[in-house]
Amino acid sequence: MKVIFMGEKLEHLGIIMDGNRRFAKRLLKKPWNGHSWGARKVEKVLDWCYEQKIHIVTLYALSLENINTRSKKELDFLLDLFKKELTSENFHNKIHKNKTCVRFFGKLELLPDELQKVLQNIVETTKNYNSTYLNFAIAYSGRQELIDAIKKLDKKEIDSLDIKQFEKKLYTQCIKDPDLIIRTSGEKRSSGFLLWQSAYSEYCFIDKLWPELDKKDFMAAIDDYKKRQRRFGC
Repeated sequence: MKVIFMGEKLEHLGIIMDGNRRFAKRLLKKPWNGHSWGARKVEKVLDWCYEQKIHIVTLYALSLENINTRSKKELDFLLDLFKKELTSENFHNKIHKNKTCVRFFGKLELLPDELQKVLQNIVETTKNYNSTYLNFAIAYSGRQELIDAIKKLDKKEIDSLDIKQFEKKLYTQCIKDPDLIIRTSGEKRSSGFLLWQSAYSEYCFIDKLWPELDKKDFMAAIDDYKKRQRRFGC
């Protein structure tokens, strides 16, 4: 068993942004109002991550299950919101100022063509940055990622296959595994987020809904992580 003691630097933070719809419902608003508030929270959280010098941030933006089950009206609004936020002056200023390489993974071919072009443009214009990395999981399912990785395997590779070789077939490829995964809304499950990559990740579950998250909550999660002793093994 490998043990890493207190004070370990947080290099890769994963976030399951949960609770937009419930927040809207609490205020007697439509679900898309909650998504708009959630998008504004993303902007703030990214600033907090930059302040803490977190090298890699991965956001669970939209699950594959949500693509298949949400109403067309809500899904259209959500995808349009993604396009609006990702093409905003504020987002572009933020990623270029911080030299952030932006990547997207999931079943991206299911997204509207216009949104796919936006994602491709962002990836292309930031691909040479390496100060920080920002990943968005969109139309993503951890189970589907594993199935797709297996489909990429050549029959000749199987007998000699090892962990490192298999990881090259994943959507995330060689991205460092997340050190800490934060989930808002009080739900205590992974919802398929980075199933393979999170084998030894620490988790922090926050009772507040995503739009309610404040800097005090965020810093409490980071500070708690730094006090933990991480164990890699049984």
